[in-house]
Amino acid sequence: MYDLLKGLRVIEGASFIAAPSCGLHLLRLGAEVIRFDTIGGGPDFHRWPRSPNGPSLYWEGLNKGKKSIAIDLGRPEGRELAVRLATAPGDNAGVFLTNYPTEGFLSHARMAALRPDLITVRVTGWPDGSSAMDYTVNAAVGVPLMTGPASLGDVPVNHSLPAWDLLTGAHAAYALLAAERYRRDTGKGQELRLPLGDVAMAAMGDLGQIAEVAVGGQDRPRIGNDLFGGFGRDFLTRDGKRLMLVAITPRQWSGLVKALDLAQSVARIEAELGISFARDEGLRYQHRDRLFPLVEAAVARCTEAEITPRFDEFGGCCGPYATLHQALQQDPRFSARNPMFSAVEHPSGHRYLTPGSPVTLPSQARRPAGPAPRLGQHTDQVLAEVLGLPSHEIARLHDQRLVAGPEAAA
Repeated sequence: MYDLLKGLRVIEGASFIAAPSCGLHLLRLGAEVIRFDTIGGGPDFHRWPRSPNGPSLYWEGLNKGKKSIAIDLGRPEGRELAVRLATAPGDNAGVFLTNYPTEGFLSHARMAALRPDLITVRVTGWPDGSSAMDYTVNAAVGVPLMTGPASLGDVPVNHSLPAWDLLTGAHAAYALLAAERYRRDTGKGQELRLPLGDVAMAAMGDLGQIAEVAVGGQDRPRIGNDLFGGFGRDFLTRDGKRLMLVAITPRQWSGLVKALDLAQSVARIEAELGISFARDEGLRYQHRDRLFPLVEAAVARCTEAEITPRFDEFGGCCGPYATLHQALQQDPRFSARNPMFSAVEHPSGHRYLTPGSPVTLPSQARRPAGPAPRLGQHTDQVLAEVLGLPSHEIARLHDQRLVAGPEAAA
């Protein structure tokens, strides 16, 4: 956690992954992020994974360090409070992050009438306004039909990582900061809409995959665990450990050949084919059926403890497979020895390893991550500090059950 964005206030009305992860990125760099939820929690408040006693570990993870106000968004007076928060005055305020629909009480045009320099960053599904989730977007751009072994035929393989949600959250964070800089220069606010579908399609284009299909006229085939366009695959050691070996750069290829003592065997294949694997990673992919058996046999003769130091010595790239449980138990990078992590007590009642900012600023001390809020934990504070409401007005809102504190919000 750092102070690069100290003073910037972001109001977040959002659920699920993309928009809340955007708020988390900003918070880790110093922004104050205040999220409003309906009393009882939004659609992701109880989402799995959950702790044994019920609270969502998913919600805790995406909202750690944020402030929480609970409002009855089903009533006009409650919706008005949410709008007032998003449009509250202040040079570093008037920044709203959401995945609510483009129309309705949180439409940019309606709120900008109250604060013309308002910045709204809105995550949507598809650019035409139709609904989408990460998994439906992934299906639409073809990734599940490129994933897995060729023997699956036309059976799709869904990826467990919501990559488009996470990438959209990162896009939203830098788009928000660009809009905030533009406002500082011009005094003008604006709405930025960021569809998951556009992020996915742009990524496919940026990686050359749209061009690959357009030029070649066919889809990329399934290749299992092989690394497309280079040398890479999983291999089994003598002691039954599975390692991922990758050689994209010339140095990585040279390191692999030296670590596994394959120089003579590789040279014979190169002489036979009249090529140099060191000069072109594509040739390593093209002729992987000749190279894989050599590497497979060499790895099978060694233990993991014998191979890994040799890859380190010669500049190869090698990594073991592990479950997350194994990594948490055995990998020092998944521990408090990594300055990104700290043990934090959360509202679920559990204390566990919690990541702060993944950015390292050598010139600044990194503060540990904060706990997730209890739903409505900061209701009174936000009403007083952001909206300037006196105590009797805050009490009236509680009496009318338009807002709730932590005891009544969940």
